Formats: sequence, structure tokens, C-alpha cells
Amino acid sequence: MFDFTGKVAVVTGGGGVLCSAFSKALAAHGAKVAVLDLNFAAAQKVAEEIRGAGGVAQAVECNVLDRDSVLQAASKVREVLGVCDILINGAGGNHPRGTLPKEFFEPADLAQGETTFFDLDPEGFRFVFDLNLLGTVIPTQVFGKDMVRKGRGVIINIASMASFRAITRVPAYAAAKAAVANFTQWLAVYLGKTGVRVNAIAPGFFLTQQNYRLLVAEDGSLTPRAQKILAHTPMGRLGKPEELLGTLLWLCDDEASGFVTGAVIPVDGGFLAYAGV
Repeated sequence: MFDFTGKVAVVTGGGGVLCSAFSKALAAHGAKVAVLDLNFAAAQKVAEEIRGAGGVAQAVECNVLDRDSVLQAASKVREVLGVCDILINGAGGNHPRGTLPKEFFEPADLAQGETTFFDLDPEGFRFVFDLNLLGTVIPTQVFGKDMVRKGRGVIINIASMASFRAITRVPAYAAAKAAVANFTQWLAVYLGKTGVRVNAIAPGFFLTQQNYRLLVAEDGSLTPRAQKILAHTPMGRLGKPEELLGTLLWLCDDEASGFVTGAVIPVDGGFLAYAGV
């Protein structure tokens, strides 16, 4: 159904669990894929797997928070694969410096020396916010300019359940992902007359390298936080990376979703629909 033959797809954060699946899916449907990641070894591994399956891919080291790094990556992509047609802004995530140990504040926390919101490191908060928001804005500025010059293109950002709900313990990440969703809508309007469509996927809860220890205990059982997530997910389980691919491919395909722009699509097992009662 989906054919991206001759198109160039750029996936930032392409070495991660979800974005490596995105990269492989786009390649399997004919796209030439640039796998961008700060971790070059991880990007190389994904690119090698794509080539081993008969696809076309190039690993590129890239820091999405450094405009010069993104410009260099774009130059490499143009040289090896061509001009970007599809941009997946997948780089992002959380960091312990932007995370709190408890879901709820209690006055006794101050006396007991607990780390609370009032102790949160502003630099840690800024890092998480910048990684998710500026890490989306900067690649969009660089690769999006080529798209508007051509008069066509697809930009897909990665939002989150935290874009819609204030997820506990992760104030920086939640604020950043809310900003990503808003930016997606803003940019879709701004580029509405250019032929470039801008949408976002909002994954529910998936097991990744970053959240593994939050969701899985050392003995392999689910943590209380994971159990709470499942209790609020009508399908009663975590998502699988491949369950994001249908939405990804649909949004990338101009024939299938040519009139869709400014949308933030939840893929969440019903999490957003469930009020808890």
C-alpha cells in the first residue's frame, strides 16, 4: 500500500528503540533512509541492518541541539542520498536531572530532605526541555527549508501522552512534549500553503531503553508505576514498537493522508480515552 521509492527519509534519534523501527519500516517501503543519532555506533547498527535486508541507508552522527552539527548532517545526507522528503523528529527523551522521585508533594518532604520540585535543577530542566523542543525545531529549520523550496514534504514530530496529560514525576519532559504538540500545530498552519505537511505521533507507553528501569524491576516484574499505567490503559498492556508503524507510514504517504496536517495522533491503547472509572 505504501511506496516511498525514490524518497529520502531522515530520522533523528534513529538509533533508539522506536526510531530504529521507524527507519527500518521506511526503508522496507522503498525510502532511502538517513539514520541520525548522537550515538554513531547505534546509528551504524541500524543502517547496517537496513542494508542487510536490501534497503538503502546511511548512518550520520548528529547532535540535534547543535545547529552546525545538523547542517553538517544535512550536507552529508544530500551528498549520499539526496534532498530530504520526509523528516521524522524522533530525538528526545527524559533525564534524571529533570525527574522527581515522588508523584505527590508532602510538607514533611522539606524537613526530611527529599528532592522536590523546589529543588529541581534548572539546568537539568532546561536540558530535557531543549532536547525535546529545540531538538525538534532545529532539524525542522534545516531540513524543512529544502522541503519548502521543492514545494512538498512531510514532517512528523514525536509527541507523547504527556502532551495531553501532566504525567507525574517528569515535569520537564511533560512540559516539553506539550510544547512539541503545540509547535506541530503552529508549524502546520505556518507551512499550510507550501505543500509541506506537519503532523505528530503521540505514543502511549512503550518499553524503551530510557524508561526500562522505571517500568521493569530487577527481577523482571513490572514496577508499581508500570502497573498503574496498565491499570489506566484499556488494552491492559504496553505498546510494541511495530504498532506505531501503520500510523507512521500513513502520515508519510501523500496519497493516504494528503489532507492531514496539524494532527497529533495518539497510539496509546486507549489511555487518553479512559477517565479511570
